[in-house]
Amino acid sequence: MNPKLVVINGALKGTTFSLNVDEISIGRESANVVTLSHASVSRRHCLIKRQGDEFRIQDLESYNGTLVNGIPIKDQALTHSDQLRIGSLALVFLLADDDDLGASNLVQLDDSKVITQSTKQVSPAVLLHQTEQIGLPPQEKERVARHLAALLKIGSRINLVRHVNELEQEILDSIFEVVPADRGAILLSRSQQEFTSLYGRDRDDVARPVHVSRTVVDRVLSEGLAIISNDIRTSETLSTESLLAAQITSLMCVPLIVFDKTIGVIYLDTSDPVVQFDEEHLKLLAGVAGIAAVSLENARRLEWLEAENKRLRSSLAIEHNMVGESEAINEVFDFIKRVAPSVTAVLVCGASGTGKELVAHAIHANSPRAAKPFVVINCAALAESLLESELFGHEKGAFTGALARKQGKLEVADGGSVFLDEIGELAPHLQAKLLRFLQDHKIERLGTTRSIELDVRVIAATNRNLDEAIAKGQFREDLYHRLNVVKVTLPPLRERPEDIPLLAGYFVEKYSKKCKRSVIGISPEARVMLQNYDWPGNVRELENAIERAVVLGSGEMIESEDLPDRILKAAEADQPGAKYHEAVRHAKRELVLNALRQAKGNYTEAANTLGLHPNNLHRLIRTLDLKAAIGKS
Repeated sequence: MNPKLVVINGALKGTTFSLNVDEISIGRESANVVTLSHASVSRRHCLIKRQGDEFRIQDLESYNGTLVNGIPIKDQALTHSDQLRIGSLALVFLLADDDDLGASNLVQLDDSKVITQSTKQVSPAVLLHQTEQIGLPPQEKERVARHLAALLKIGSRINLVRHVNELEQEILDSIFEVVPADRGAILLSRSQQEFTSLYGRDRDDVARPVHVSRTVVDRVLSEGLAIISNDIRTSETLSTESLLAAQITSLMCVPLIVFDKTIGVIYLDTSDPVVQFDEEHLKLLAGVAGIAAVSLENARRLEWLEAENKRLRSSLAIEHNMVGESEAINEVFDFIKRVAPSVTAVLVCGASGTGKELVAHAIHANSPRAAKPFVVINCAALAESLLESELFGHEKGAFTGALARKQGKLEVADGGSVFLDEIGELAPHLQAKLLRFLQDHKIERLGTTRSIELDVRVIAATNRNLDEAIAKGQFREDLYHRLNVVKVTLPPLRERPEDIPLLAGYFVEKYSKKCKRSVIGISPEARVMLQNYDWPGNVRELENAIERAVVLGSGEMIESEDLPDRILKAAEADQPGAKYHEAVRHAKRELVLNALRQAKGNYTEAANTLGLHPNNLHRLIRTLDLKAAIGKS
């Protein structure tokens, strides 16, 4: 395993940091193990801790937070290919070149120098073109025919295998059937110094390690040559005890080449003094390598794609702005994980802005229906007559204006999930029709009596107290019980204040990109105000506040005065002596007005006087609400 961080943007793009100690501090200060010299990075930004083969990353209360795969975190485990965002720098966390190195423990690279004067080095292209059989004795013709038959057999067998380790095993087994080798190895490389896969086999003992000459492998990888050597035991340069102990007498090594790029080698050797590899053996091995190289590269890419797909699927439960690490939100994540695989109806309750639709989408995305439609219907957004047509569809001529047949949203969602938002606002007669659908999974379009059977999972949401609505006769009790098979109530934001910095950091990242502004974080004073505010509008209100601050703010940090007035007033009310922020705001207003008076209304000159870019001055005027005052002056 060779864990590392690779910077993928900015001036440090391409820089690699090896993670070879148990605790790696990351930040702007030079005292850190990993130093990222950038203004957006805090002095001590985050920490990566290693325990055995596990890595965890912890944010150290940095100004703009630490993001993993676009999500702000406090403490989280890292997996291969996770993307980190530290300040405005993006990095990729990599383990050993691939997650699974297969049987690499059975291959031991040996540094012995076995290239001797009698060693032959031949281009595989030359070998594969030497197929002339004219003048060959019958015995040699029979051998060539046997080798061609072996190549056909190998070609047909390896195309049936899709995983790298199984493919390597199949290739070596096939080679052992036609080549008198005692040992074989296949080494796939990312570079001459790094191998993504090492697989070795001893013909007689599958558990015995295979010693491979690094000198030979390096030569084949760097020059793309096929090598054969038959005088290893007499070579004066051979000094490695392991190779001497193995009594190797003959070896061959050929490159695996795909599109003129050497991706690895096939290596064979023998300890039998009677056996000597010859040029026909080398031709056969080169032919096998020519067939196997593309299959190995395709299998390697397929495994990477499968691993990446698995990693992405494992993170779906926290997509769509579902950010948080509090106990309350983790209970919601656990609920999603438990109910997603089933087909039962789900009722999502919670105040407006708590993320009910995000939960519904996450349930669908983590279910077996993920590849099928996810259809959203807001029961409060449409008139009763239109909503019925939207839900169930209609036939041509069913009512005035029905000029053609139309599928309803339930029919569109067939095989997938439908999200009925604001279910408490559904009209009584539509409640009856929805109840019938939940009972028999059939609908009838308006204007017909023909039933259509559907396979749709229903996820409903409401911010109303449905028990009270039932008591008042506004909601059907039988429908409530059909919808309320499993229920989750989302906590309001004020009940999970520890998630506010994470959410705020996420929205800063989102809207600074969207608005093309360089905002590197939130000031400590603004962060305190955000955490102390009551958030009656929940996450939606927080998102709007951060978007406003990014759009109207004038600096690289979101300051307290960039926040909406209701948050500032709430902070002043909570802190009796807190007139500081109002004083700062007043001082800024006076500075800007004085600069404009001195510049006689010239914004560019006023900006130069204040040491600001003219665009920042315009933002500051909007933030401080100075347009009216400027007009009077």
